[in-house]
Amino acid sequence: MRVGVTGASGLIGTALVEALAERGDDVVRFVRPTSGPTHGDVVRWDPATGQVDEGDLRRVVGLDAVVNLAGAGIGDRRWTATRKREILESRVASTSLLVRALAQLPGGVAALANASAIGFYGSRGDEVLDESSPSGHDFLADVCVRWENASALAEGGTMVSMLRTGIVMSAQGGALARQLPLFRVGLGGRLSTGRQWFSPISLRDHVRAVLWVIDHRLSGPVNLTAPRPLTNSEFTGELARLLHRPALAAVPAVALRVALGRELCDVAVLASQRVRPGVLSEQGFSFDHPDGATILEWALRH
Repeated sequence: MRVGVTGASGLIGTALVEALAERGDDVVRFVRPTSGPTHGDVVRWDPATGQVDEGDLRRVVGLDAVVNLAGAGIGDRRWTATRKREILESRVASTSLLVRALAQLPGGVAALANASAIGFYGSRGDEVLDESSPSGHDFLADVCVRWENASALAEGGTMVSMLRTGIVMSAQGGALARQLPLFRVGLGGRLSTGRQWFSPISLRDHVRAVLWVIDHRLSGPVNLTAPRPLTNSEFTGELARLLHRPALAAVPAVALRVALGRELCDVAVLASQRVRPGVLSEQGFSFDHPDGATILEWALRH
């Protein structure tokens, strides 16, 4: 296949591009005009200004599928009004621009797999959530709803899937990489009560699931989480066991709110999301790492 990828330089995008290349697919990267030299075919675009290089689009000719991973980081800094606007606009504007650009391709695109997140559901306590569950009512839920709505405007018979991604686990980046230094020296611990539900997925399974989605032309929301979520306390205990370190500390919610800001803390860091991958399970996708133990074992080896 010939597959377009936005956000190709990020943790997930890099792994996805490698997996596509390994199986012999042609990859077309969507890159910023200021990006350095890039191997292979590229389309230069700038979501901030709404511009796409039309010459690049003409050279691309056709794409079988596009995976849109563009978007500013969620938890890498405090949520000021400016940062929240960046989080929203980087997703909605880039998706809207991508949809318009794909409509210009003569043959259209058969499949668009657009990133979203389990933040769609909001923090829901012990409730088991699948793709049929309604959206939540906080900032991240609103971002995800508007993000998904932008992708749904794709035309020309394009099958659109919304990749509601859980916590992607890799020692190379993301949430796990930020926690590992403390856990390695025995200073790790649960967050607040530790009762909040945590729905991870290994980076490997995430990439495999994205390939599955575009290969099978799935449409609609698809939860990209492992089949067996766990609580924060269970996750903490499992990580400490694998590292052979104690994890006796507990970070109070008030300390997290002071450090990160109340909204980021409550909506993202301490959110309780017990999510099951209904669509992937029903469609026969097989997870290499179905639970916290196997996810962490894989992540710590890679």
